[in-house]
Amino acid sequence: MADAHLPALPGLAGAREYHVSIGPTFMPIATGDKKTGLNHSPLTQQLVEALREKIMSGELASGERLVEERLSEEFAVSRMPVREALRQLASSGLVIIEPRRGASVAQFHGDLLRELVEVRATLEALNARLAAKRHDPQQIAELEALLAEGVKNAHSGDDEVLATLNQKFHSALGKVAANSVLQEVMLSLRDRTAVLFAPRSRERAPQNWEEHAAILRAVIKGDPELAGLLAARHIYNAAGIEP
Repeated sequence: MADAHLPALPGLAGAREYHVSIGPTFMPIATGDKKTGLNHSPLTQQLVEALREKIMSGELASGERLVEERLSEEFAVSRMPVREALRQLASSGLVIIEPRRGASVAQFHGDLLRELVEVRATLEALNARLAAKRHDPQQIAELEALLAEGVKNAHSGDDEVLATLNQKFHSALGKVAANSVLQEVMLSLRDRTAVLFAPRSRERAPQNWEEHAAILRAVIKGDPELAGLLAARHIYNAAGIEP
C-alpha cells in the first residue's frame, strides 16, 4: 500500500506533512475543528474509518489503550475530533471508554465472547442461506472477483488490505442475500467480532479464503443448507472456538 503525503492542517503549531491510512487508499483529512457539527464532519469520519481499520486488522490490539494525545499527534490533528471519533467507535462496540482510564480497544472474554460468536454464526448462516436462494449472476460475479483478490493476497498481503477484502466479501454476500434488515443488524456485529478474529486473521488468511470459496460454491450451486452450515462453521473457526 503506497503512502501519499498530504499537507499538514493549517493553524496547527509545528505543522508538518502527514498521511492517514483509510483502507487501501489515502484520503486528505478536511481542515477545521469546529464544535458545531463536529460529529458529522469529514475530519471526524475519516478518523473513525482510519481507527476502525487499524482495530479490525489487529494493528490496534484488543485491550490496547487509545490515548487521545498520542492519536492526535499521530494524525496531526487536535484532540477534539479524536475524542469524537472514539465516542463513535464506542457506540459501535469497538472501543470501551471508562472513567479515569480513558479509551481502549474492546476486549471480550468468557460468556460474552461465546455469545457474540454464536449470534454472528447464526446470522451469517441465515445470510448464506438467503444468498443461495436468491443468487443474482451479476452479484455472484462481484463475489468471485473479491474471492480471487482475497486468495491472491492471502499468503503475502497487507493485514489492512486483507481485513478490507474480508469485510467486502461478507458485505457482497449480504447484497446477494437481499435482506436489508439482516444487513443492518450484521453491520455493528461484524465490527465487534472483528476484534475477536484479528489476532488469528494473519495466520488463518489462507484458510479463511478457502472457507469463503466453499461458501460461494454452495451459494452458486443453490444449496441453502450447505451454504448456511459452511458459513456458521467459518465463524467458529475464525474465532477459534468449538460450536
